[in-house]
Amino acid sequence: MTVGERIGKTYLVPVVVLDDAAQAVDTARALCAGGVDIVEITLRTAAGLPSIAAVAKNCPDVLAGAGTVLSLDACKKAIDNGAKFIVSPGFDDAIVEYCQKQKIDVFPGCVTPTEITRALNAGLSVVKFFPANVYGGIKAIKALSGPFPHLKFVPTGGVDLGNLADYIAPQIHAVGGGWLCDKKLVNARDWPALTKIAADSRAVVEQHRQG
Repeated sequence: MTVGERIGKTYLVPVVVLDDAAQAVDTARALCAGGVDIVEITLRTAAGLPSIAAVAKNCPDVLAGAGTVLSLDACKKAIDNGAKFIVSPGFDDAIVEYCQKQKIDVFPGCVTPTEITRALNAGLSVVKFFPANVYGGIKAIKALSGPFPHLKFVPTGGVDLGNLADYIAPQIHAVGGGWLCDKKLVNARDWPALTKIAADSRAVVEQHRQG
């Protein structure tokens, strides 16, 4: 199973923002215990890179990637630290080209037909859609799928347990969001609560996929 296929199977991508890399392994294990074995650890804090390295080393059952990758240098560092996929809020040619050469899955943010066309011309079949709630959510994604039927999206931003079911659709490859990894729960080291959120979200996915 490829990285992209695994993400599509799990369908949920927690956006993880950590202030302390010492919390990374416990966070990943708590999410995995709830059935979510993917983590997108963002580079928004100094703990990002060491957190990716810690999860990659100590959590063989968890697929760790890097989010909020804003430059080629950050991309290279993330991969060097063990990131198996790269997520960026926008489309950056240098990041996409480098990831493709390294055979690393990359999901750039694309919300307009022009950006989507660039992604398709670069050979991508899945893109991030961020912030989903600002750019029209699932209605916009379904509309964009008209002229771009072979492209799939990973919506992030404004998705939570309350509206997750709306985003279980053929046009969606997976759904990302911070609701899966509440920073307050991480800082409180409330691992059972994180596990419950992951499990509840998985239950929604399974219910609506079967339906």
